[in-house]
Amino acid sequence: MAHEAATDGRVEFRVANYAGYFEKDHAKDSTMSRQDDRLENYTEVVNGYYDGATQLYEYGWAQSFHFSRFYKGEGFRQSLARHEHYLAAQMKLKPGMKVLDVGCGVGGPAREIARFSGAHITGLNNNDFQVGRARKYTADARLSDTVNFIKGDFIKLSDQFGENSFDAAYAIEATVHAPTFESVYSQIFSVLKPGGVFGVYEWVMTDKYDASDPDHRRIAHGIQIGDGIAEMRTRTDARKALVTVGFQIEHDEDLADRPDPVPWYYPLEGDLSKAQTIGDYGTVLRTTKFGMWVTSTAVWFLEKLGMVPRGTWSVGEMMKMSASALVEGGRKKY
Repeated sequence: MAHEAATDGRVEFRVANYAGYFEKDHAKDSTMSRQDDRLENYTEVVNGYYDGATQLYEYGWAQSFHFSRFYKGEGFRQSLARHEHYLAAQMKLKPGMKVLDVGCGVGGPAREIARFSGAHITGLNNNDFQVGRARKYTADARLSDTVNFIKGDFIKLSDQFGENSFDAAYAIEATVHAPTFESVYSQIFSVLKPGGVFGVYEWVMTDKYDASDPDHRRIAHGIQIGDGIAEMRTRTDARKALVTVGFQIEHDEDLADRPDPVPWYYPLEGDLSKAQTIGDYGTVLRTTKFGMWVTSTAVWFLEKLGMVPRGTWSVGEMMKMSASALVEGGRKKY
């Protein structure tokens, strides 16, 4: 059954239906039937989530939907940009290279990496709403000659681009949404030219994660439900999948293990005393109890007035669950 999309690309039905793919009780949600349903319908899960969550991300975070390391006194947006620069530098991106951004969001990293490296970036995204916003922001930044965006499924890359099409590819906390790591990594491998490099910040549970431990499962469930993820997997799963599809791993590191004085999850803690710069007080304020209440109340009214799709408030409430799970998982290193 087809459901009509709004003029901006969002589909209200899938936003409203997003919560139905999860059980709030992690014990009930861990059944194979629930997990299989999400994996089979991963495009609906992901699109329902991002149709509801995208503007909340932009309001509460930035146009770069990812985490990053922090130095003492480093501003939030500077940290995001440095995280992107580090990936581009490790990959040795340079002018003249054709680079694929797999799961590009609204294009924040693509624009930053294009500026930093001089490479031409093609962003791929399966969400119409995000693609439209990515194109607008890129035109506003006068980067449309070096950054472009295409709607497509990242497990069908060879159908869309053909084999051996890119010098390099990267993914920043995006391929976690794939039904399996192998399904997306194999497609990335196929569109890379011989000798091409793939850089990825993968969103995984650490090797300390024990799926038989109810506390571990509770935290993983909180991350899944609030981030549009059908199934959380481990770092070991990601490494095995990369090798299985043909990649040779040249560098593998959990950046959260570095002894940083400021943890990667600090913006989610809602502790104003930890803000690193004056400009970051606004970001941290939004994750305080008061800030979350203000956002929740505003979104509830906007939804009642028909100014955001039905189900947006529910997605926002699930994002709050995820924030708590991410902080707890980060502290316990799960």
